[in-house]
Amino acid sequence: MSPLASVELLTAAEAEPKMASAAGTLLAAGIEPGERVAFSMGSSANLLCAVLGAARVGIIPVLLNAGLLDAERQVLLDDAQPTATILDESSLAALFDGQAAELAPWPLTRPMHYTSGTTGRAKGVTSGVLTEVDAKAAFDEEVAVWGHSAEDTHMVCSPMYHTVAIRFSAGTLLSGGSLAILTRFDAATALETIRRVRPTTTFLVPTHLHRLLALDGLGRHERFDSLRLLAHAGAACPPALKRAAIDRVADDVLWEFYGATEGQFTTCSTTEWLERPGTVGRARPGRRLWIDPIDGDDEVGTIWCEVPDHARFEYFANPEATAEAWRGSAFTVGDIGSLDAEGYLTLTGRRTDLIITGGVNVYPAEIEAALVELDGVEEACVFGLDDPDWGQRVCAAVVGSAELTPESIRLAARGVLAPFKLPKDVYLTSDLPVGPTGKVLRRAIVAHLGLDAR
Repeated sequence: MSPLASVELLTAAEAEPKMASAAGTLLAAGIEPGERVAFSMGSSANLLCAVLGAARVGIIPVLLNAGLLDAERQVLLDDAQPTATILDESSLAALFDGQAAELAPWPLTRPMHYTSGTTGRAKGVTSGVLTEVDAKAAFDEEVAVWGHSAEDTHMVCSPMYHTVAIRFSAGTLLSGGSLAILTRFDAATALETIRRVRPTTTFLVPTHLHRLLALDGLGRHERFDSLRLLAHAGAACPPALKRAAIDRVADDVLWEFYGATEGQFTTCSTTEWLERPGTVGRARPGRRLWIDPIDGDDEVGTIWCEVPDHARFEYFANPEATAEAWRGSAFTVGDIGSLDAEGYLTLTGRRTDLIITGGVNVYPAEIEAALVELDGVEEACVFGLDDPDWGQRVCAAVVGSAELTPESIRLAARGVLAPFKLPKDVYLTSDLPVGPTGKVLRRAIVAHLGLDAR
């Protein structure tokens, strides 16, 4: 089998009539702008064309994780209330048999994605149907930030129920560029795609980046010289991994950004990160960040982002959650961080991840960032366990070299962490539980380590 058998190539010229046909079929079925069509299947060129075709006539695509169990999927479908549901390839293919519809030059709505549900039930994030002015502004912002053009070929590695896959794909295709779509992520396939297709842009979560750079077949001095943009986000990237990636590309090709299902906050170039290791950058153009202090701490607090009208969202059929997320033109997703005098943001964690030990607030992301700097430590996940004396005790799961012991990690950590932040218990493990997008599932770590059976 060809190494690229699971890669689908799609040009703008090929995609345009498919988008128009899918949109025409949906409209002919009586589905109106503002109504929803749910999709739950693996990534493909057909799925992308159907999603973007729907969005360009104002029909809201709802993208669900293809790996959900039937009962899990039904909970989200009951919430989304779609007019139509497409769950298999034959139903998807049938969308391309219809008469072409006239399409707007850019999406008139953002696809509706669901939050991960780490703070309760998952919430559908939707922009509703945008005005033509706002739709154009939203598209133009993406192009301005990432420089999409007709000369680009974007390698799609994330599943399409992940917001970034649709955003980068839409920006590239609707700018006249092309895509190389990995229907499922495989590091060897990604490497072969880089070598043979020579994409100019791609996005990788840190887990995918780690797998790519760890391949035995990757030459010691091999560089990804076709890339003008290698973006990463979605989880904390260990500094050693980031520096290894920087060594594989040209200057300022590696960019980090901070965002969420709800919206985008920052961008950070290689140069900015090297000057300020640990930062996730400054606010995107047209946005402003500010910090709401927690418990009297003027340096660390909840991150708020003021955005233009075209970036507004709501939680579908959940006005209470929507109201909590917004203050005027600014929103928060509950993340915690700090801003320096020049506006550079450093993430500390999520309020929902907060560990209160001995009455003191501890943020897991800060401790994880310190642990992965220790010799031999590859990955770390910090979490809290109930404790009769402390309320919660700080614990860490660590993936690393065979020489590591819990005692050696705690001893080394004493040099970089205050005593109240030092993990009281360290658990060595061969891997950490991750979701399909590569994010570490902090909520699953206790069961992963077998601690829930105690």
